[in-house]
Amino acid sequence: MKLNSYDEWSHLREVIVGSAANYTSHERELSFEYFFLDNLKSRREWYYPRVSSVTAPGNGPRRKQLAIKQRYVDELNEDVDGIVSTLQSLGIMVHRPLELNPSTTEIETLAWRAAVIPALNVRDMSLVLGDEIVETAPMMRSRYFETQLLTPIFAEYFRKGARWSVMPRPIMTDSSFDPTYAQLTDGGLMESIKNPQSAPYDVGFEMMIDGAQCLRLGRDVLVNVSTENHALAYNWLQRHFEGRFRFHRIDRLSDSHIDSMVLALRPGTLLVRSEQVADYLPDDFKKWELIVAPDPQENNFPIYESDDLILTSLYIDMNVLSVSPEMVIANEASPELIRLLERHKFTVVPVRHRHRRLFGGGFHCFTLDTVRDGGLEEYI
Repeated sequence: MKLNSYDEWSHLREVIVGSAANYTSHERELSFEYFFLDNLKSRREWYYPRVSSVTAPGNGPRRKQLAIKQRYVDELNEDVDGIVSTLQSLGIMVHRPLELNPSTTEIETLAWRAAVIPALNVRDMSLVLGDEIVETAPMMRSRYFETQLLTPIFAEYFRKGARWSVMPRPIMTDSSFDPTYAQLTDGGLMESIKNPQSAPYDVGFEMMIDGAQCLRLGRDVLVNVSTENHALAYNWLQRHFEGRFRFHRIDRLSDSHIDSMVLALRPGTLLVRSEQVADYLPDDFKKWELIVAPDPQENNFPIYESDDLILTSLYIDMNVLSVSPEMVIANEASPELIRLLERHKFTVVPVRHRHRRLFGGGFHCFTLDTVRDGGLEEYI
């Protein structure tokens, strides 16, 4: 089918589900810590646990690699396979990215070197608006070339008539990142953010943004902007899609992604982390029903060891995937959320996902919907 995805809720026909194959480690350096700022800053006990330092051109001797236990990766692969099977059982065509070759351990540019990770959270690096794919400007060095693992899928949609654009790639030296949000939030700055290094390729702030900072509502797209990097990318989106979509800027709803803060489940209904989220949204949303996610329960999550790096808040399970205006896929480990959604007349398909806090994503993050029934309607 041809690329067609304008919203978050209409009947899902085709979707990309990420791959965790050969996911071996996290690399903690400046771009990683900016990206996970809100969660890492409140967890001082995980401050560089059991890491090995390596040097790298352009970003100094401050790269710290943290191995991920193989059993977590194995269980994650089992759970991702379960997501794929569930979607296929619902009649949805599932596409998969290329698997990361285990021999590809690092990537290198003019300015830096970084460990590489597979295309797992495919929502992040790309944005589908209608009949166009946009590869967004990456925010983490480790993910700089991640969309290349999606090239065969994007190329096939292009052959069928889709538009395919790539946002300008940042050079991504330390000076490329706007530190303002980090400086304004509580909890202080982390080591590498406190001490950015100068480099020969410094050009000042550059555009960087993830697709998961956007909420698609037909003709209207809400975009979370917390830094000058996001603002530059927001301006690019406005100009690139001028006359086709209306973009609405949301200021500092979170450090980056908003799909564990607010999701549109159907026209007129939002799933939100708290009622305060509505204060950040356009006034038109005052007419919409707000389903406030239940407080997460600690016993819904695995217990980890002190050297396991936790990347997300307990609210990660509100990161559900809508299959239609009536049906959502949710984590079977969150019964409180499932019961709440059922009370609001949704059919909930429970699926297992154990280690969502270690790998930074839920069902919405792991998927990129490429074909839905919806069109360029106006909902706000």
